[in-house]
Amino acid sequence: MTNCTTTYITMLNLQLFAELNTNVTGDSGLSAENKTFYDMNLIEEASAELVHGQFAQKRPIPKNGGKKIEFRKFASLPKALTPLTEGVTPDGKKLSVTAIEAEVAQYGDYIVQSDVLELTSIDNTIVEATKVLGKQAGLTLDTVDRNVLQSGTNVMYAPKGDGTAVTTRTGLDATCVLTVDLVKRVVAFLKKNNAPKINGDYVAIIHPNVAYDLQSDPAWIDAHKYAQPENIYNGELGKIAGVRFVESSEAKVYASNVYGCIFLGANAYGDTEVTGGGLQTIIKQKGSAGTADPLDQRSSIGWKALHTAEILIEPYIVRVECKSKLTADEN
Repeated sequence: MTNCTTTYITMLNLQLFAELNTNVTGDSGLSAENKTFYDMNLIEEASAELVHGQFAQKRPIPKNGGKKIEFRKFASLPKALTPLTEGVTPDGKKLSVTAIEAEVAQYGDYIVQSDVLELTSIDNTIVEATKVLGKQAGLTLDTVDRNVLQSGTNVMYAPKGDGTAVTTRTGLDATCVLTVDLVKRVVAFLKKNNAPKINGDYVAIIHPNVAYDLQSDPAWIDAHKYAQPENIYNGELGKIAGVRFVESSEAKVYASNVYGCIFLGANAYGDTEVTGGGLQTIIKQKGSAGTADPLDQRSSIGWKALHTAEILIEPYIVRVECKSKLTADEN
């Protein structure tokens, strides 16, 4: 009788442990509270990786709105050089709006785990899987944005150390690093094209190796010296020559150790809003597959996202290609 009681208690405790790890609420499936928790956990993990998308015009994914998403570009008004006539109201101007359409694509991945893993794992496997998948989702969507930004048509090449101009990627050598003088040239280009600033400055996204070269300049100012913590961009390092620099290990590295540095003005590009319907967590509990999982042995957690990015105003984006004293793998 004692042995039977002991066995029963052991089985009961294992079942409680299984419920803890799978976050199953009774027989009714995943609770709304847990679903919200996992959604927010995945979005938070993904958002930490979204360096390239943080300066974009944001558009939510409309439900049942098709696969096209629309960004809007407002044209500047011409100068009003004709003097006003006293007492006469002139004709006003109309806003000129250009709609730019982009088609979203779907991305996603998932992890399958066994009932034995859920029963025996010390960690909460769904929570840990959510973290891993969230990071993957963020890096995936960030790379989509990065590749669009890298496709811009305004390109400058870092000159050689002796000042010799470079006009092609293959012409870059080890002395062609990003300098303050080159940053000033980019700023002049953006100003010439009336590119609006982002919170008072232009922004550049650079690789950590490029940051290493630039931070040795005495004019460099670390971010914490000019901005409050709540106003620092994701990945922001510092500022020089009117440009705030954001660092990302996912910044583009071309073959032969060539770095693509992206300089931006406001509203230069647009992308879809991750929290506006673009990113979704999908959890399938054991047994939800019916006859495809007849012994309730498998559960899964995954993500999918509808996403796109689009350059809106070409003159507001400049790609600077340069080398670095350090080396990195092509990505």
